[in-house]
Amino acid sequence: MGTITGREPSVTIELIGPARTALREPLSPRARREFLFCLVGILVGAIGFGLIWVLLVPGTAVSVARAALILGIVVPVVVATGLGRRLGSVHRRLAARLLDEGVAPPAPIRSGGGSFAHLGASLRDGASWRAVAYSALRLPMSVLELYAVLFWVGLINMTYPFWWRLFRNHAPDVQLGPANFLTPFGVFRVRTFLSTFLVLAVGAAMVLVAPWVTRAVTSVDRWLVRGLLGPGRLAERVRNLEETRALLVDDSAVTLRRIERDLHDGTQAQLATLAMKLGQAKEKLEHGSEVPFDPAGALELIDAAHRHAKETLVELRDIARGIYPSALDVGLDAALASLVARSVVPAALSVDIPSRPTGAIETIAYFSVAELLANVAKHSRARHAAVEVTARDDRLRVEVTDDGVGGARPGAGSGLSGLADRVRAVDGHLAVVSPLGGPTVITVELPLHA
Repeated sequence: MGTITGREPSVTIELIGPARTALREPLSPRARREFLFCLVGILVGAIGFGLIWVLLVPGTAVSVARAALILGIVVPVVVATGLGRRLGSVHRRLAARLLDEGVAPPAPIRSGGGSFAHLGASLRDGASWRAVAYSALRLPMSVLELYAVLFWVGLINMTYPFWWRLFRNHAPDVQLGPANFLTPFGVFRVRTFLSTFLVLAVGAAMVLVAPWVTRAVTSVDRWLVRGLLGPGRLAERVRNLEETRALLVDDSAVTLRRIERDLHDGTQAQLATLAMKLGQAKEKLEHGSEVPFDPAGALELIDAAHRHAKETLVELRDIARGIYPSALDVGLDAALASLVARSVVPAALSVDIPSRPTGAIETIAYFSVAELLANVAKHSRARHAAVEVTARDDRLRVEVTDDGVGGARPGAGSGLSGLADRVRAVDGHLAVVSPLGGPTVITVELPLHA
């Protein structure tokens, strides 16, 4: 009995969480925005269906041929004049404002000549044609959006018990007809006050379901927006490559400046001091020099020069490790083991790589772990970290976990944005899961061969 009683609160809490979410969802800002998006879609669809109806009147074969001819002329004109791109821009802004679906605009039309060249480039512009296709698909989508909006009519159904007696107040000998109430499954009738409570229950169920039906419909629209109103896969790929190339060039320039600064301010200064001390020792050991003969003083200078030489070697080793860690010559597992062993925060390492990645991928994976472990030491206040590296299906997965305070995100001074850019340059992906209070899990996925 004690064991059963101990589990009951946990089960109750697990049930209360989803129930609270379901009750709050109809009042959420996201539900309101998606409902508004559906209303706009219904309006656009009504205008489109109205135009089609006008073109098809009186509904004969002649009117169908006329409608096809008009559309065959109008659509190329819409594309050639750039109206198609402007329609796409309106739809993108609407999706970004109400659905939080940010889609990059397509690249501008490039024409190398005069008006005729620009006209030809406009007619060949895939983005304009895709925008027209999206506008055409708004017609069937508006039907789905109308069906989704019908669920919100449940708000009206929930008012029936409150106004029934006010508007159905009549003499006993007067027989009133039944009142209708609308549902997504048709129109039903209610005759008695007691039945209005059933209408209220049906309305409440409709309102609870409405956000999820609306979200299912708008998710289809999100997919259409991404597929038809964006720059296109090839253009987006080219743009990403251009951006990552520029970022890599900038990152390389920063790295070279850092190496030059380290060599100039550190190693070069150490070597200058070393040369100066050896020169002073030489003068103390030479007979006939202006400096008195002093073997003991020369020995002290040589000893100091020896210490400086060892410090310089350490600095050079650190700089060389920052360019390319020599442990990678043995393998990624050995290099990571050396890196984890030097971690300020105690860390555990797990490596399962059946086939060795290419050198470029190993280098990116190594420096990714180095950056993430440095972040753990600087920002997380963690007591323990774990590094797990696996290779499956031609993908290398690097996962760094810590038990710190959480709250890590790109762009917050943690270097994650730069790391994401370096990973993206080789078609990789960086994912951050770091709720407040922790734990933080950062995953880097890379191709095994690049």
